[in-house]
Amino acid sequence: MLIPRHIGPKYGNRVTVKQIARYLNGPGNGTAKPRSRLAFAFDIDGVLLRGKNSLPAAKEALSILDGNNKLGLKIPFILLTNGGGVSEEERCRKLSSQLDVQIHPDQFIQSHTVLKSIVHKYVDVPVLVLGGQGDTLRRVAEGYGFRKAYTTLDILNWNPSIWPFHDLTQEERASVRPADFSKIQFGAIFVFHDPRNWALDTQIMCDVIQGIIGGSHETNHTRKPVDLVFCNPDLIWQSDFEAPRMGQGAFRVAFQAVFQSLTGSTYPYIQFGKPTEATYNFAEIMLKHRLQGVPKSSLYMVGDNPESDIAGANTAGWKSILVHTGVYDPHRGPPSHQPTHQAEDVAEAVRWALEQEFC
Repeated sequence: MLIPRHIGPKYGNRVTVKQIARYLNGPGNGTAKPRSRLAFAFDIDGVLLRGKNSLPAAKEALSILDGNNKLGLKIPFILLTNGGGVSEEERCRKLSSQLDVQIHPDQFIQSHTVLKSIVHKYVDVPVLVLGGQGDTLRRVAEGYGFRKAYTTLDILNWNPSIWPFHDLTQEERASVRPADFSKIQFGAIFVFHDPRNWALDTQIMCDVIQGIIGGSHETNHTRKPVDLVFCNPDLIWQSDFEAPRMGQGAFRVAFQAVFQSLTGSTYPYIQFGKPTEATYNFAEIMLKHRLQGVPKSSLYMVGDNPESDIAGANTAGWKSILVHTGVYDPHRGPPSHQPTHQAEDVAEAVRWALEQEFC
């Protein structure tokens, strides 16, 4: 049996399950069901999945957390990803099927989930929602509480000459919401997920920010600046292709390059997603809720990207484990941010963390 290092000296080699329970739950709770002080946050792409398929070690790792360990202890976890593009409920249904374990929305954070914490500022403000396919993310935004969400396809449908290099498909036309955008002044642009048409979205973003769309009745001095929010800073991410692919961070860089060429300066923006403090604070609240108030908790982040997973966890004061199944390639040199530990895969990462906490 794995013996928590803190109780080994006190009880010697005769450590009982009841004594372990007392350690896990604190004084006076020796007869209570053991609860973990340990909790995990896992990235998804490159850690649990590769493209649409689960990685071999993923199901083993989740099985260990479900109680198939020497302590018989169920260990809380959440999934923390910079992915997105659909509702949390829809993604959890898909993940549950891919991983053969039930994933609930209250243990899942994707890049734009954190917008739920600021939606009260924009409930009745027209906002532009970018990314995803059709109006999928408009519906996600409305589910969060945004009542006046529009897409770049809505604007292109209003005036096709805005970007004459794209003709709306029949499916896209079915998804648009007709409106007169000469009379709609946007308060914010939210890049929920990776845009599918960088050129169209960059053009419309520049037009909205400069008041070319929706700002014809106000001067530059009276027009309120449009808030710009990106939800995922990842420059690259790991799909099932052999080399990493460009992510939303690459789109942000491209947009800023164009905007600077047009105006002489980049545009101020707010960044969410890993490794930002706001996203890790949001995740820590969710993890500690799942720990049910257990004191002196120990939080681990398991990820494949030093720039997002490891950097964010280190800054948040968590322990971090870098796996070798995704973005990071150990043959290309040391990681840009040093993790607490490196592991070949997620199952090895979980086993190592349990050994640190309970041996």
